[in-house]
Amino acid sequence: MRDAYLFALMEKNRNTIISKVEQLPEDKRTLVPQGFNNNIHWQLGHLLTVTSGILFRFAGKDAVVPENYQSFFGNGTKPADWNGEPPAWDTLIQELTAQCKLVADTFEGKLDEPLAVKENFAKAETVREAFIVNLGHENYHYGMINAMLRVLA
Repeated sequence: MRDAYLFALMEKNRNTIISKVEQLPEDKRTLVPQGFNNNIHWQLGHLLTVTSGILFRFAGKDAVVPENYQSFFGNGTKPADWNGEPPAWDTLIQELTAQCKLVADTFEGKLDEPLAVKENFAKAETVREAFIVNLGHENYHYGMINAMLRVLA
């Protein structure tokens, strides 16, 4: 797959997610629907946090989200366990958009480079493979967001 295609696909997916969640009333953004562990606010932060780990950390680069995002949005976290105030909704929306450009700027022409973190859960060997894993992860959470939006409607 062409680099530009992958970057555009990520941006399209993110824009679709953002357009859907922006229609959610503010009072429902932090509700955890019955049958779920997390809320839409968590979902947005999770996308940012995992993308930082899968793409940037695996590639041997510095994290591109603040360190405290891991404690709010990392794997296995949930709003019921949060200590303190998570990053604001509007901040997460802005960062979701900005992260797409940062990914493209950082990895353009470098998707076939080997990952610095050879031992990773996905067994990915190149940035391109990690990118594809990340797209799959985002699509999974897009499905979760859609399900949550239906319950919250």
